[in-house]
Amino acid sequence: MNIHAPSDALRRRDEIVRIVSAKPVHSQDALLAVLRTRGFQVTQPTLSRDLREIGLVKTPTGYVAPAAVAIAPVTAFVPRQSRLERLNRLFRDSVLSADAAGNLVVIKTPVAAAQPLASALDSASLDDVLGTIGGDDTIFVALATPAAAHELARHIQQTAGISPSRRRTRA
Repeated sequence: MNIHAPSDALRRRDEIVRIVSAKPVHSQDALLAVLRTRGFQVTQPTLSRDLREIGLVKTPTGYVAPAAVAIAPVTAFVPRQSRLERLNRLFRDSVLSADAAGNLVVIKTPVAAAQPLASALDSASLDDVLGTIGGDDTIFVALATPAAAHELARHIQQTAGISPSRRRTRA
């Protein structure tokens, strides 16, 4: 018998929705305990997957089902100047190097700093920035032209207080 049959997952997920609809549940541990008292053998990673699949939202009052949450259709307005100030602060705090390569700028950051910086670049809506791809410690910024890429790299270097990287040649 397959203990992970789809019907078991559906029953468990239905029960999770019933539990959080009936009373406040503030943590996965509490939800796990209630499920176990109701006869469900579930691990924490499976419960975490279930919560993600169901789309439960954690609020200050506990988990709630997606239908019970009023989601605003528009994000909060943040003035352009505030977005640019945040971006420049992240340039100063997070950038190790920034180099233009064609119409791309390759930005190196400490580990785990690339995603917040890529997000800030996207939200800043800079002219000629087409988009970003942020990894763990590297960001690729696509720009409309090579000239725009060189200008952005220069701006990042200047703001971060770093000098342009020197390409190493092999001997």
